[in-house]
Amino acid sequence: MSNENESVDGNRVVGSRSLAVVEYITRSLADEPDEIDVEVDERAEDEVFFLVHANPGDMGRLIGRRGRVIQAIRQVTRAAGASEGVKVGVDVAD
Repeated sequence: MSNENESVDGNRVVGSRSLAVVEYITRSLADEPDEIDVEVDERAEDEVFFLVHANPGDMGRLIGRRGRVIQAIRQVTRAAGASEGVKVGVDVAD
């Protein structure tokens, strides 16, 4: 996935590990994994925000009861970002 807002440091895309984690988890949870699209918004040199677009039927699966699934996705993604020195945020588009 290519996005003109992504920053490249040498050959490394900022937040690439976090992006891979978000894509892997959301596609694993979705009934329609081919319809998952992750929009990348680089807010600063070391801060990235991911907005997950999914089939409307998969929204409940990605958010979970009381938001527990999306909170878990955020926590795992933040851990992946921390290993790269990047602050990461994740949300699901309406």
